[in-house]
Amino acid sequence: MSWREALELASFAVTVIGLPFAVWVFTMQQRKERENEEEEAYQHLADAYNDFLRVVLANSDLQLRTNSALPDATQGQKERMLVIFDMLISLFERAYLVAHKPEMTHAEQRRWNSWDDYMREWCRRDDFANALPFLLRGEDPEFQTYITRVAGEEGRTVFIASA
Repeated sequence: MSWREALELASFAVTVIGLPFAVWVFTMQQRKERENEEEEAYQHLADAYNDFLRVVLANSDLQLRTNSALPDATQGQKERMLVIFDMLISLFERAYLVAHKPEMTHAEQRRWNSWDDYMREWCRRDDFANALPFLLRGEDPEFQTYITRVAGEEGRTVFIASA
């Protein structure tokens, strides 16, 4: 076999085997990179929720981790509670915009379910649900619809005034 024939055979092998393999490797690397970016975004959100829980812990007198609203809250406590709820709604909206999709993979759905659980937990609180119309003003309309539906499923009726 001459050098020319050997080079033609090698060229053919690269075209038939090497090129599809290179495309496959590239596709797998891109998918893995996308998965890593999604996981990183989820981790940032999880870290932000942990930071939020530190704020809740620092304001333990507001009893935000109980199932019921604080009875006889002072005006100062109500103000702090509203600020904390505002922080929470901002975090929920960010999670919705980053992690929620109409069609999700199994891994994406598992990650989203955590956020849905957090939203449901907070929507069961009377004081949070009662503050939702105020908290949702100016937020993303799709997020408003989503969390209002979640609140309804948790037994809370929320009326959002049109802008």
